[in-house]
Amino acid sequence: MLEFSCHTWAFTDLTLPEALGTIARLGFRYVDIGSGSNLNTARAAENPRKAAADIRADLDLFNLKVSDLYLMLPRISMPEEDRRQKEVDQFKALLPFAVALGTPGITLSPGLVHPAEDVEALDRVTAALREMVKSGKEAGLQVSIEPHMDSMAQTPDVAMKLVKDVPGLTLTLDWAQMVCQDIFHEEIIKLLPQTRHIQMRQAARAQLQTPFERGRIDIPLVMKDIQAAGYGGVVCVEYMNTPGWHGMIPVNAVQESAKMRDALRDARDKASTIRHK
Repeated sequence: MLEFSCHTWAFTDLTLPEALGTIARLGFRYVDIGSGSNLNTARAAENPRKAAADIRADLDLFNLKVSDLYLMLPRISMPEEDRRQKEVDQFKALLPFAVALGTPGITLSPGLVHPAEDVEALDRVTAALREMVKSGKEAGLQVSIEPHMDSMAQTPDVAMKLVKDVPGLTLTLDWAQMVCQDIFHEEIIKLLPQTRHIQMRQAARAQLQTPFERGRIDIPLVMKDIQAAGYGGVVCVEYMNTPGWHGMIPVNAVQESAKMRDALRDARDKASTIRHK
């Protein structure tokens, strides 16, 4: 059965244990953990097994399992080799942490966007991702990129080119990132065969986050097509605390996460009932 998680990025104003407790109280049994204010990746890289053990203790306390680890590392597109390599080296240093944490995979940024005249930018991203995916595979972890705003793979076409050019690379599909760009549902679902992980929050054209009632994502349709595609991963409820970024509207993360949770569960159960009739 399709499962749902909640992202710690919704609660960047809390410590990680507080965020995990909030997510558990919302009824989730899976959690996406992201780098940032409540996860110090530099410290985790220095002592990966201890850092993972500390978080695992909190996960056990709240009866949670990790469904994804989002590390970002967006400077893999930079022209300076030392800056790109620093991101790759950080990724490799965090692999023992990721393995000890128990995540099935890692999500990365496809690199900060560069001007069109920088024709080598995508080649730099491709080379870095090849090295990172290879290292991830050796550690037993799947690696995916999220096509997101202000990145080198903002659109489905560029994301699919990277998947084609980087053996083993998959996608973390954030539906809101697509809807914000006014990309049609029919184009979004073409990404599902290459998708390892899915993130969901309500959004609209030019608004990367909205309250549930103002969003334009058809949750029943999305869930029907996700299940019809045979998607076997987790769907993450991912609200964010970055108001203003591409029209993001500030929301009550607890209330909106609960609304999306209920809508996803209802749509999943209804789609499953119809499919098995």
